[in-house]
Amino acid sequence: MDFSLDDSQLALQETARRFAQQEIAPQAAHFDQTGEFPREIIKKAWETGLASVSIPSEHGGVGLSLFESCLVVEELAWGCAGMATSIMCNDLGLTPILVAGSDAQKKEWLGRATRDFTLVSFCLSEPAAGSDVAGLQLLAEKDGDEYVLNGTKCWITNGGVADFYTVFATLDRSSRHKGICAFVLDAKTPGVTVGKKEDKMGQRASDTRVIHFDNVRVPTSQLLGKEGEGFKIAMKTLDTTRPSIGALAVGIARRALDESLAYAKERKAFGFPIMGFQAVQFMLADMAKEVEAARLLTLQSAWMIDQGLRASKNSSFAKCFATDAAMRITTDAVQVFGGNGYTKEYPVEKLMRDAKLMQIYEGTNQIQRLVIARELLKE
Repeated sequence: MDFSLDDSQLALQETARRFAQQEIAPQAAHFDQTGEFPREIIKKAWETGLASVSIPSEHGGVGLSLFESCLVVEELAWGCAGMATSIMCNDLGLTPILVAGSDAQKKEWLGRATRDFTLVSFCLSEPAAGSDVAGLQLLAEKDGDEYVLNGTKCWITNGGVADFYTVFATLDRSSRHKGICAFVLDAKTPGVTVGKKEDKMGQRASDTRVIHFDNVRVPTSQLLGKEGEGFKIAMKTLDTTRPSIGALAVGIARRALDESLAYAKERKAFGFPIMGFQAVQFMLADMAKEVEAARLLTLQSAWMIDQGLRASKNSSFAKCFATDAAMRITTDAVQVFGGNGYTKEYPVEKLMRDAKLMQIYEGTNQIQRLVIARELLKE
């Protein structure tokens, strides 16, 4: 068991940390307040080698392991969770291609994402199918050498700015998971329209949209895997990407701890810094131990996936524990700041708003507990 990082991993971590400190954090409040999409910052992250990091070197990518990706995500999320979500969304959108794409599909679509700055969206959730993935209603009807898609996707990260999508649809709305298929298609395909942008509580720098598909024709060459394999592709994708969600939560939580420590050293009450109060010390101690535990669970699950081990239970451990911890830690950070913590002059209220989403997306934490319980019952 070796917890040390090698020189290249340390250099990668430092690059991501410096980018978060210099490029992301100074602009975080602005993009949170305006809800604008930080395209130039995300493009700079791509140019720096911090976006689309899962693309293998043989397809022109940096080919980071999932473990290394988590090191990057934690640092970016320290700067701003909304920007980090939009940056890492590329890897979420690309993973179905990595999981199930043919050599020709990988060459075409992964190559496209490495040659030029490209944004990718993962289109799975629907108005009536969030946690219940098998209940999705986007219909795919076979017509010769094409599929015709009709329906709506929602809560799609980068939906309004993406260049292409990986999309999940069903051949039969009554067949549950058996009829689901996965596709990759250009965002400018006729019949694809972008709906309203969600006015979110947190992670406001991340573009979240409804996407409509009206008689969208997709060639059979853009089907990922085989008909009916879409559910398996989606689940394998989420198992693979959940450690990154844990890392994102760790970044938020670590930032909240850093801000709380700095504030506790400066803020005075009754004539001396509040860090001298045992009540505050205990809050800081709990925050620190939860950050550490969340990071270890996250990196363990990422390592397992990199080793080719089955990690459904462990990736759910990481996602569920880390995101719950981030919510507790950011809430405590607001408490440490007192009245100041409830104002937008200080960063902790944003961290608290950003943390809440972590318990909801990529499988609610209730779903994570179901996954964990089912895995335990198999043992």
